[in-house]
Amino acid sequence: MATYLLVGLASGVLFIVLDGLLNANPIAQRLNAPYRPIARDRLMLVPAIVIDLLLGLVMAAIFLYLYGSFPGSPVAGAAISFGLLAWFFRVLMNALSQWVKFNVPVKTHLYAVAAGLLEMLVLGFFYAWAFRTF
Repeated sequence: MATYLLVGLASGVLFIVLDGLLNANPIAQRLNAPYRPIARDRLMLVPAIVIDLLLGLVMAAIFLYLYGSFPGSPVAGAAISFGLLAWFFRVLMNALSQWVKFNVPVKTHLYAVAAGLLEMLVLGFFYAWAFRTF
């Protein structure tokens, strides 16, 4: 249980760092400009941190639950399988939904899909490594 909590909270921190790197960089800022009219003036920092920490805990639990069913090696196979699964349900479905609802350039959605794939694969490898190591 202690390992799960440690890995889950650490992955929440990793979420925070990756979200900052992937969403606050100049390319992302330029591509996300169409959302600026409906965006908040300031980020709600405390709820954002709490949400990322909770997501880390939930995703760590899902990884552990599914771990035995991932194909391939215990690290790479599990990491890639989980990363792709999380990317499909968390990122791709959201991007497709936004694509049909909002008049936003396709390159903005493609960036979200690519950045989300990177984020989910990094998290998948983190979970696979951490749960095998600790």
